[in-house]
Amino acid sequence: MPVQAKLAAAWTSVMFLYIYVDYLALYKPGVIDDILAGVVHEFETGPTFLALALTLMAIPSLMILLSTTLPARVNRTINLVVATLLIPITIYNADGESWTYSYFYGLSIGLEVLLLAFILRSAWTWPRTASPATLAASRESEPLRTPQRA
Repeated sequence: MPVQAKLAAAWTSVMFLYIYVDYLALYKPGVIDDILAGVVHEFETGPTFLALALTLMAIPSLMILLSTTLPARVNRTINLVVATLLIPITIYNADGESWTYSYFYGLSIGLEVLLLAFILRSAWTWPRTASPATLAASRESEPLRTPQRA
């Protein structure tokens, strides 16, 4: 399977976890009341909070597209940088949470970090040259060329 497809699948999984963890967290007692009062995780829900939240959600969303469209060298670098930067942000999500929900946050953050580690590993071990199978497949898909006469 091409590295780009693995990366896009991993970023898609990261996105699903982000969305579902945020959604399921709404079921914790008091969370909706805090949101209605304009507070999320001790932050006021003003324009700055919303812009930062959107930015954090947009990054893995865009990585799905970028992982399938960027050239290999740039793709590898961007995946390494973005996944590395998201790991501490992901771990921060457990800050200030009660031990009552430690399994929920431990599982969700653990899965996200594992996916980000998979992205780092896939990008880090990205083959520098095409495999023989890839080269053979690309040769088979090339149109036949007839020699030019002088």
